[in-house]
Amino acid sequence: DSVNSVLKAALMGRETANFEFPLFTKSGERKAILLNATTRRGADGEITGVIGVGQDITDLRAAKETADRTADELARLIDSANAPIFGVDVNGLVTEWNRKSADMLGYAKEETIGKAFVQNFIQPEDRPSVEEVLQRAMAGVETANYTLPLMSKLGKRYTVLLNATTRRDFKGKITGVVGVGQDITEVNAAMAESKRIADDLMRLIETANAPIFGIDTGGKVTEWNAKASSLLGFTKSETLGKSLVENFITKEFKES
Repeated sequence: DSVNSVLKAALMGRETANFEFPLFTKSGERKAILLNATTRRGADGEITGVIGVGQDITDLRAAKETADRTADELARLIDSANAPIFGVDVNGLVTEWNRKSADMLGYAKEETIGKAFVQNFIQPEDRPSVEEVLQRAMAGVETANYTLPLMSKLGKRYTVLLNATTRRDFKGKITGVVGVGQDITEVNAAMAESKRIADDLMRLIETANAPIFGIDTGGKVTEWNAKASSLLGFTKSETLGKSLVENFITKEFKES
């Protein structure tokens, strides 16, 4: 609608509320006005004109534009982030699902929005713990570094380190939860492989057909394998933490 059409409508008895239009001051400054156009009538009910009651919403409009711009920037940041980010409302239904989540798990945003996050995207054995984390966040108790297991559409298992943050509206009312994750699947795999190698090495040391011992920087025993025990008669528990030189080396060789 134009200002002219709003005024013409009021002259015909059709009043308009909350019509927004710009006005310019004498110095050329633009003002945003929210107008109520009310029909004016004479004593006999005949329309005699229009009364316009306005409210200056220039500052309010500027604040809204800033808020909208910030929201748009935040939405772009979430969508383009190199980390899986999802959001749920107070009913546990998905409200956010960024590009990284889609790429990693194989579910397009359109496949997730409005669906129950726990029931549709979490494996049955993990649902109680994930539900607990979300419920705590919805009560205002946020969780950091929660290990969240996820399964992709194609059945690939991922491990995500999750921060579950309470989401609130401008009045502070809780509206849901935002989860920001870090894919640690490969890190966990590397750690598991390192542990396997370490375990293999420990078994090799323990079963080696040669006496093997280890000491720390203070000269105290940290390793004492089975062959050392059978050869010298000291069990592993009798040696660990004791000075190798002082306790298990003969006097004539202690200084050499």
